[in-house]
Amino acid sequence: MKRSFWQQGRAFIQALRLSQWVKNLAVFAPILFTGGLFDPRLFWPTFWAFLALCFLSSSSYLVNDIIDIPYDRQHPVKKNRPLARGDLSVSLATQGAISLLFLGLGILVFLGFGPFLLGLVFYLLHLTYSLFLKKMALWDILAIATSFVLRALVGEVVTGYHLSIWLSFTVIFLSLLIASGKRRSELLLEGKRTRLVLEKYDKDLLDLYSSVFAVATLISYGLFTYFAEVNTFGEKLVKRLGPRWSFLMGRKWLMLTLIPVIVGIMRYNYLVFTHNRGEKPEKMLTSDFTLLFTVLAWGLMLIFIIYVM
Repeated sequence: MKRSFWQQGRAFIQALRLSQWVKNLAVFAPILFTGGLFDPRLFWPTFWAFLALCFLSSSSYLVNDIIDIPYDRQHPVKKNRPLARGDLSVSLATQGAISLLFLGLGILVFLGFGPFLLGLVFYLLHLTYSLFLKKMALWDILAIATSFVLRALVGEVVTGYHLSIWLSFTVIFLSLLIASGKRRSELLLEGKRTRLVLEKYDKDLLDLYSSVFAVATLISYGLFTYFAEVNTFGEKLVKRLGPRWSFLMGRKWLMLTLIPVIVGIMRYNYLVFTHNRGEKPEKMLTSDFTLLFTVLAWGLMLIFIIYVM
């Protein structure tokens, strides 16, 4: 059945998976943690890098859905994707994927050779994942995690600001935690028939991965907050209140942000282990009040400690 222009347009927008653009916010991490978030000279290049990664991500999603049409039609949920249900033609999806690819890479070219090269690697990783890696146990999880790391690296190259080693480890382990939780939920909710790589996993192994990566994330972030030199809160407060409050100086105030991080990871594991909701982490973030609250609380505390006081 031939679809109208507006029907295809709506289907095309749906196929872009705009909700997953939230993953690309990782590009802001370097300037967020180094105090440059509100510096226009750093913010706008990072914003354009974010937009470029969004275009590249959506292009890769279109390519992935084109490749997976026969498999998605047998999937209980993915059969409702625009290409699988026939609302979006393959030719239009192909044209859109090519256009978004060149648009994303074009923006990165103007930001410099480094961002362009990383963006190209980012896209090739997604393409390789769609063709090969998602069928290979362990490599599929590593590929998902690597895509998060590349997002943060783009932010570093664009601005020249770098994440500390412990924060870099935090990004890596958190990415591995999310990827492991995703595979665990897919395995328990859909079984091994819907994704070939799931035949090579079992619940106990993915439980182990999730537990190890959760602990590693907490330890890495805890070490980051301890060693980070962010003492402006205590110094400025003492200047306002007087020397009697000098004990506030030199304190590791950033360690307070460990509280929402601990609660957030506990809540994430609760949702994954008891409700198997890890298949779509971006949807889980926006639909679960407790998880969303902890992320917002963490962000506000971070901004207050680094920027306000």
